[in-house]
Amino acid sequence: MKVLGIIKETKNHWEKRVALNPSAVNQLVKAGYKVKVQSSPIRIYSDSEYLAAGAEITDDLRGCDFILGVKEIPCAEIQPGIPHLFFSHTIKGQDYNMPMLRDILNKKVTLLDYELIKDDQGRRQVFFGKFAGDAGMIDTLWGLGQRLKLQYGLDTPFLKVKRAYEYDSVQDAIEQLKPVGREIREKGLPPEILPLNFFLMGYGHVASGCREILDSLPVQERDPEELEGISDDKDPYHLNLFVFKEHHMVERKDGKDFDLQDYFHNCEKYQSKMEKYLPDCSVYLNAIYWGPRCPVFLPNSFLKSIQGNSPKLIIIGDITCDIEGSVQATVKATDPDNPIFIYHAVTGEVVDGLKGDGFAVCAVDNFPCEFSREASDFFTRALLPYMAELLEADYTKPVEKLSLPAEIKGACIAHRGRLLPEYSNLYEKLKDLD
Repeated sequence: MKVLGIIKETKNHWEKRVALNPSAVNQLVKAGYKVKVQSSPIRIYSDSEYLAAGAEITDDLRGCDFILGVKEIPCAEIQPGIPHLFFSHTIKGQDYNMPMLRDILNKKVTLLDYELIKDDQGRRQVFFGKFAGDAGMIDTLWGLGQRLKLQYGLDTPFLKVKRAYEYDSVQDAIEQLKPVGREIREKGLPPEILPLNFFLMGYGHVASGCREILDSLPVQERDPEELEGISDDKDPYHLNLFVFKEHHMVERKDGKDFDLQDYFHNCEKYQSKMEKYLPDCSVYLNAIYWGPRCPVFLPNSFLKSIQGNSPKLIIIGDITCDIEGSVQATVKATDPDNPIFIYHAVTGEVVDGLKGDGFAVCAVDNFPCEFSREASDFFTRALLPYMAELLEADYTKPVEKLSLPAEIKGACIAHRGRLLPEYSNLYEKLKDLD
């Protein structure tokens, strides 16, 4: 009998999500698998619910054939020689997770990552992205209202927005945001912030969550090319939404024509052209995938140039939250109950909260945990179809010979303690630990 171990989440006390809910565990138990669930006092589904589903509740996951989690797993909890599947946040060489990766290799572990489970078109198959967009958009709107009041003394309908975790569900948030939208349509926004321009970077799963929330408000969607002359549009009864796609964001360094597939494969050949748009941005929403070879789209050089000049930019919602990535002001992550910090671009000073000279940044690195139950159920539906094959595979074989779907093989970062060739560059990052 194959044994699945589900680890408790320890990233912070907000991380209540699960990779498989009790209903899915019950299906696995009925199919003849044993499931061991590490006891957790904060998980959105209780120990008793998993127990009722047929799981064994324990602190000890030794003896499992496969380990499942959501976020990074502490080194002490990584089981030697056993395949693990979780969001490892290692493929970009993230410094803060290199000690964990070294431990994984030392313990001869096979590491699989949800972020890399993709179909043959490169589309992710197991994800929380929409819920990151939902929560990130709500928290940014909350921060917008609070920042305008506390720093600039402006009352707006956005003051009625709560933080995402204070709503019962995404739909509850949408229903409670609709009166905010009506107030904007009926009473308008202060002239000091007009036109109120939202820049949405991206159009994938995260961006779809952002748009789901923004649909509660009176939004006019406009093409970024319309930004020229937009400052004369002082309509107080709408906010403007500009959705930026790759061809808006970058251009080839050598002056040749933009090519989307070429950009995906050779992004280092491209440079950002966002600075021609940024002076008109009120709310910057980062909802894109970004890697170290990609251009920086909101650089500190731009923020420094407008620091202290009563900038139009009110708040940055960095939903994908790559530390010092495409938004260089994202120098740290925040928590749902205190999601905003103020970044002074000239001095580099960071102050938690909503007051101070600089730029408000909303950068929670696990936004979906604010809707833990909905997000977990959605994730479970995507992951469950793969579970039998994940449990039955013989991981003593090379990756190419594993009886796993192609999308799961493609999610393998390390196998039995060695990085796969496509991730061998991470060995250089590991040397920095010595």
